[in-house]
Amino acid sequence: MAHLVETMAYVGSTPWHGLGNQLTENQPLDVWAKEAGMDWSIREAPVRFIAGNDAYTGSIMTFPENKVLFRSDNNAPLSVVSQRYQVVQPREILEFYRDLTEVSGFELETAGVLKGGRKIWALAKTGQSMALKGNDVTNGYILLATACDGTLATTAQFTSIRVVCNNTLAVALANGNRGVVKVPHNTSFDVLVNRNRTRC
Repeated sequence: MAHLVETMAYVGSTPWHGLGNQLTENQPLDVWAKEAGMDWSIREAPVRFIAGNDAYTGSIMTFPENKVLFRSDNNAPLSVVSQRYQVVQPREILEFYRDLTEVSGFELETAGVLKGGRKIWALAKTGQSMALKGNDVTNGYILLATACDGTLATTAQFTSIRVVCNNTLAVALANGNRGVVKVPHNTSFDVLVNRNRTRC
């Protein structure tokens, strides 16, 4: 499995793949959005196709049950989804952490875009850590990730994995048995409601 990182930002040690923009601690969310490559939005358009044998003479038809999701910055297609699909914007992933970082002492550690924008994540240190035998220290994090390609519900969970790529995201999600909140994409994601749920 490849790292699949398009863009990312991080605080602290450089990720294993050597990619991303290193930030100093306690940067505002606007800086994180720009440096992590999350300063664009997901747009929607009807699904259209050409009926007939010839692209020049065929009729343009609409498939009303589905819609195309695409990026606002480069118009790259992301996926075809049902009309029930509720989009979670890249900026909403970062906004989840506003009170946690400004009031509760959490610190954003990594955030980024995977698979051309199909997956997005952010990760913050909770301030809790544990020293293992020797000099190894394990940090506690809170992860929020989503995907618009049908592979992941919007998921918030506690983890000890420092997510820096698709590989580490997959490991963190596989190990998240307790303290996980999943919001399916046929339900509206409310940053405030889900942030408060995760604190409990």
